[in-house]
Amino acid sequence: MQLKGKVAFITGGARGIGAAIATAYVAEGAKVVIADIETEAAAELASRLGASAHAVRLDVRSGDSIAEAVDEAVARFGRLDILVNNAGVFDMAPIAEVTEEMYRRQFDINVGGLIFVTKAVVAKMRLHGEGGSVINLSSQAGRRGEANIVLYCATKAAVISITQSLALELVKEGIRVNAIAPGVVDTPMWERVDALFAKYENRPLGEKKRLVGEAVPAGRMGRPEDFAGPAVFLASDAAGYVVAQTLNVDGGNWMS
Repeated sequence: MQLKGKVAFITGGARGIGAAIATAYVAEGAKVVIADIETEAAAELASRLGASAHAVRLDVRSGDSIAEAVDEAVARFGRLDILVNNAGVFDMAPIAEVTEEMYRRQFDINVGGLIFVTKAVVAKMRLHGEGGSVINLSSQAGRRGEANIVLYCATKAAVISITQSLALELVKEGIRVNAIAPGVVDTPMWERVDALFAKYENRPLGEKKRLVGEAVPAGRMGRPEDFAGPAVFLASDAAGYVVAQTLNVDGGNWMS
């Protein structure tokens, strides 16, 4: 019960890593707001988790949607102590095929959404004056460049930088900001990732997913539940002196 009495707001919480974190938080005593644009999946997960979970619709590209979702979360549970910025999208293309639409979508969701959700949630954290924890989801793609993935890598590198800057800004208020950098993770998004690699690297479907899993030193791709423990730790009082860090959770893919 490391999170007993705390309230968490998780963006992109309906599936994958977000859903695994939501499930772990409830098990550790927290109340959880599952904020997602996929409202049916969010509601279904909230129903399974019981009275400690509540689903809200959230489009991180919209300031109005952010304000409505955060206000609903506070109306339901009274406060916010933890924010997990998990919402994100992936796309890839060689530079000759990169479009303004691809640029705007990835930066609006992966970077802008994170910034403006954090702004809204931090304002609520300040109301009760007891600090809080913000956990951003970056990626090993934010640690290094990858061919044909210029936009996604740039957005995830930005997440690491934003984490560091906000951490230094908010630490004196007791609000800790850290990040998690997953490696390759077996979530529904990997169907799209694998299809794009098949297109641009001329591979059969499924081959890229198999190869990246085999290349992980731990011998497999990550699973959503692999991120539950680290997310619980960073949100808990046990991590009270952990500030501005990006924790690699990737089976040994990246060492720093």
